[in-house]
Amino acid sequence: MKKMVELSNVTQAYLEEYERILKKMMQRMTYITITCSISDNFIKQMIPHHIAGIKMSENILRYTTNLGVQCLAQNIIAEQKESIEYMEAIQNRCCIVQNSEYEVYDYMCAFKEIAEVMFHEMCSAPISNSINVNFIREMIPHHQGAVRMAQNALRFCICQELIPILQSIINTQCKQIELMFKLLEGLSDC
Repeated sequence: MKKMVELSNVTQAYLEEYERILKKMMQRMTYITITCSISDNFIKQMIPHHIAGIKMSENILRYTTNLGVQCLAQNIIAEQKESIEYMEAIQNRCCIVQNSEYEVYDYMCAFKEIAEVMFHEMCSAPISNSINVNFIREMIPHHQGAVRMAQNALRFCICQELIPILQSIINTQCKQIELMFKLLEGLSDC
């Protein structure tokens, strides 16, 4: 990660933890056993994505005093914990819904493209001495990736119990992306 400015100890500590969480998310999302169930594959890919969103939000909450950022981080934690619980509860039933080899291939090709863009944008988010700005710049591509991943899965025949979870991911994370852009406008880069 490039350092454009002299970073405070707090910013360095925040960024070191962020990088650790990001690396773990990338590994856990990439190295899964692919099955003939797009529903199962999606759940196995999205759970580590959500866990990272929770950990990144907990990381910013250790340092921020900005009320808007605190509220955003707390909402991300609550919503993504709930989503994980739902996905874990239905995973054994959803893995029964099978797809053709071609559908799984098509799904995975799109997933890899979405993940690569998200990983690149999260790794190369501009760094400043404002941890609040850093958090939002990192979380926007994280959320955009989740929305695209959910939209990708919805193109296929998937477990009916998973569909409302995907729709919720799209709705809540699109609203949070809008909020993040508004918050970013009001934050200083230093």
